Amino acid sequence: MSGAVDVDVDGAVRRWRVLSETAVLLDGFHALKHALRFGATIPAVLTVGKDAALALADELAPDVRDRIAELAVEVPAEALSGLVPRSHPTGIAALALRPDRAAQLALLARRPRSAPAVVLDNPRNLGNAGAVIRLAAGFGATGVVTTGSLDPWHPTVVRGAAGLHYATAVERLRADELPAGPLYALDPEGQDIRSVTLPDDALLAFGSERTGLSSELRERADALIALPMRPQVSSYNLATSVGMTLFHWSASSGRPAPM
Repeated sequence: MSGAVDVDVDGAVRRWRVLSETAVLLDGFHALKHALRFGATIPAVLTVGKDAALALADELAPDVRDRIAELAVEVPAEALSGLVPRSHPTGIAALALRPDRAAQLALLARRPRSAPAVVLDNPRNLGNAGAVIRLAAGFGATGVVTTGSLDPWHPTVVRGAAGLHYATAVERLRADELPAGPLYALDPEGQDIRSVTLPDDALLAFGSERTGLSSELRERADALIALPMRPQVSSYNLATSVGMTLFHWSASSGRPAPM
């Protein structure tokens, strides 16, 4: 590399280190692609091969190719690996600003809602939380709310969601801070979901992977509903349960598939 390029690389690395203290890590091309599509503010993009990154954009996301070309700075592989927990196979990483909390809460609280919000009651698994956010984004859900100690903006959750936090509202709240709306809680003792029509403004609550619903949320629920399950099968994966429930909502509501 020439001296001028080295200066740019050094500056980009220094800027990354400062920004990374508060920004959200977008790990890999697909996370960057999704965040750009849904309006994220992205102050830094680093790649070990800009030509390869743009070729990937030409193939998979031509709609954001020009933005990646504008933002991406090529750095040596060892420089990038020193800035991220693990290097992504696509050789690209980015930093995005976290959405304004007040704006996120306003989206969740808006009535009438045109799509349910998902509530994860004290979830434990970061990867599962990311998969749920990805599902919610795909179905056009209003948002995903978590209660408890898990941070829904943890880098592992963002990685699991492939950057789709920016396609839906994502916040952590106490159980008594949940937005208004009829609360449908998934519980094995509930009514078969196939006999229930879920309203568009529903809050769909799912218990933790180990302990299920908290007593607080279970008692607050307007209705308990259950997914069909073969006898002697103990449970579904959390993301699977959310996907089945959102599919039931979308099918029974007569809404077109999200575009």
